[in-house]
Amino acid sequence: MNSQTKTTSMTPHSFDHQHLNNMLEQQKQSYLRYPLPTAKERIDRLARLKRILVKYQDQFADAINQDYGNRSIGETKIGELLTCLEHIKYYSKHLTDWMKPSKRHVGIIHQPAKAWVQYQPLGVVGIITPWNYPLLLSIGPLICALAAGNHAMIKISSASAAFGDVLEKALAEAFPQELVAVVNGGGPISDAFSHLAFDKMIFTGSTNVGKTVMAAASENLVPVILELGGKSPVLVHPSIDLADVAQRLAVGKLWNAGQTCVAPDYVFLPRGKTAEFLDHYKVCVEAMYPSIAHNQDYTSIINDKQYKRLQGYLEDARDQGAQIISFNPKNEDVDAVRKIAPTVLTGVTPNMQIMQHEIFGPILPIMEYDQIDEVIAFINSRPRPLALYYFDFDQARADYVATRTHSGHFGQNTVLTHVAQDDLPFGGVGASGMGKYHGPEGFFSLSHERSVMSNPKLYSLKFILPPFNKPIHKLISKTLLR
Repeated sequence: MNSQTKTTSMTPHSFDHQHLNNMLEQQKQSYLRYPLPTAKERIDRLARLKRILVKYQDQFADAINQDYGNRSIGETKIGELLTCLEHIKYYSKHLTDWMKPSKRHVGIIHQPAKAWVQYQPLGVVGIITPWNYPLLLSIGPLICALAAGNHAMIKISSASAAFGDVLEKALAEAFPQELVAVVNGGGPISDAFSHLAFDKMIFTGSTNVGKTVMAAASENLVPVILELGGKSPVLVHPSIDLADVAQRLAVGKLWNAGQTCVAPDYVFLPRGKTAEFLDHYKVCVEAMYPSIAHNQDYTSIINDKQYKRLQGYLEDARDQGAQIISFNPKNEDVDAVRKIAPTVLTGVTPNMQIMQHEIFGPILPIMEYDQIDEVIAFINSRPRPLALYYFDFDQARADYVATRTHSGHFGQNTVLTHVAQDDLPFGGVGASGMGKYHGPEGFFSLSHERSVMSNPKLYSLKFILPPFNKPIHKLISKTLLR
């Protein structure tokens, strides 16, 4: 049975703990009635998802813009919608092959048995979405879940209320609630959602909240994929053209006004190169954003809480001797629209708050170094980041840095763009997260790798049963136990 009958969606924000449990039970029962959708059915689900994304694209972008106060429509459509549509194409193309059983070797004394691994859906996947890329980080995991044959419940951040309402309406048009459901609201609803007995949960957000989610999931032994961010460093080799570096860093740092988990967080420049870098960075910034305050392409900080946090980092850095350089070409008042102009900090020290916490804003601290190994030691002394970016066209030197560090991703001469690559796994390591999705890893992470072994009528093990003094045991001792 392929459940296609739509159920009435609940009133937005009316959920309580019992409602969430009822919704989960509804999805689990629906899954059990039809636990192994075919490749054709999964591809059809992805096609329905694609149609609804295209249909509602303007409403999604407008809602996210409303939640932010100002969020670039172009960034939403290119960075979120287009990436989701490309992921759907990728999964639709490959999931049939991924679903095929994988043959495995059987030991000699167990012949002529056969063994293989089959990939089953897990059941119901819970997806907890942050506010910074609400479309990509809800739909991206959903694509993986549907491709693997699962049902899904998506919890939208309370900071993305307008978007959450649109997403709930859109997905209800494409899927019955027992297959895909959207949960809106914050506070107790968020806490209750993380305590649900899903078959797997995907959380994207801060490390501190990730710990809380993991603790809640552990009560029901729910396995988790945690994408947690962290301070992603940039290391620039002396040989590279700083004009290239400045352009690529400006794009990566200022996309979504720096509110990106894989944004370059801080940069190490060769000693004496800061002034040259600043000249190039200024040119790149002002070419992209000739004005700030009412420029629709330059995104606001999501809310007052985050804005005050960033201002606090700047004040702390200033008090400790950092120089703050702001690129605001028209000297506009940007506070009223909750924007922070592209900002660079020099004279930065590791004990400043801005070097202790993930920035998540358009602020780029700069430190200088003398030897590459100094920077490697600094990076390795800190929690492992979600991404590490290295600028150098010499592959041997890049390999040297890559093999002596750990990060969720290693980017050479590029920042940010790996998230949009269909065939690359995405996720962190250590404090920046655990588990992967995107790529084949997304399918297999949300599938149960079930081992299967089949014996024919001939039961070969009977020849080695006790007593253990038969000729066959002597042969095993001479040939195999050595």
